[in-house]
Amino acid sequence: MATQNNNGATPQARRVKSMSDGKARRNIEIFILSAPAILLFACFVILPIILGAYYGFYQWKGYGSPSQTGKFVGFQNYVTALKDPSFQAAILHTFEVVIGSLVIQAPLAILFALLLNQKFKGRGLIRTLIFVPYVVSEVIVGTGWSLLLQKKGAINEILANFGVDGPDWLADPKIAMFTLLLLISWKYIGFAVILMLAGMQSIPEELYEAARVDGAGFWQMQKSITLPLLAPTLRIWVFLSVIGSLQLFDLVYIVWGKYVSTTAGVSTMATYMVREGRGAGNYGYGSAVALIIFVISLVIALTYQKYVLNRDLDGAVTEQKEAKKRTAKRAKEARRLEAAATASEVK
Repeated sequence: MATQNNNGATPQARRVKSMSDGKARRNIEIFILSAPAILLFACFVILPIILGAYYGFYQWKGYGSPSQTGKFVGFQNYVTALKDPSFQAAILHTFEVVIGSLVIQAPLAILFALLLNQKFKGRGLIRTLIFVPYVVSEVIVGTGWSLLLQKKGAINEILANFGVDGPDWLADPKIAMFTLLLLISWKYIGFAVILMLAGMQSIPEELYEAARVDGAGFWQMQKSITLPLLAPTLRIWVFLSVIGSLQLFDLVYIVWGKYVSTTAGVSTMATYMVREGRGAGNYGYGSAVALIIFVISLVIALTYQKYVLNRDLDGAVTEQKEAKKRTAKRAKEARRLEAAATASEVK
């Protein structure tokens, strides 16, 4: 028979009660620690989205209550935006930025990271310099490059000294998008390089040593070891890059302005929203455009998470399940040994 303490509880009952108390205490701790974050998220994310959707039903100038100072138009703002050729062009330009940023930055970031992952003199300085543009304010970057890229700016003056007639980098629709992609790449590639470098440094060195013993060359090792193990980091960077490109506003607005960006073919969804919303004094229409941008970004984010990021999550969940199985197996074995010891004591 099982031994009992003075209160009549068996060791197994005490363990169950202890586990139940520990689970309840852990749930209370999780609630207390997460409540401030949930409250802030609800106030600064969920509530603005709901209010933006509400304002989008009105033709409203931004002051007073929309129901009193505005005119209810239903879904007209949303329909107008989706049918507007300027907004359709802005959507197209935005996706050109999304694809162009990935095509340009991904190979360069991996190559720079491979270089900076090697040991050589001055590596720390180069790492710092390549990351500097990312931490510089967009206002400073946009103002500086807008002056350099003017028709009679410094870059064209330098080209003129070599007998080259420089193009209109900002206003020519044929090259304005390439100019924007180069500016974005210069500004944000440092972040991609740091992420790739961190991913490379997490790869065990033993794998490279074993490959060297087998006679593998440098590029063969990168193809067979670095790139496959760097894939989770690359997928995370792609996600961040896509979401950032969908929300692109500051560089375009500072360098091109709200009107030139349209004629030059570099307007984005965000610049259209500001120009036709706040700039035109129609905050209801701007709110409707903002909600459309949110829905587009949300759909892309959820789709990417489901079909791309979930493979990493599934791997982590599988490993966690295996760890739980091992823990449960050890606990079962411990209980068996304890029961055997208890039975031996009773005898």
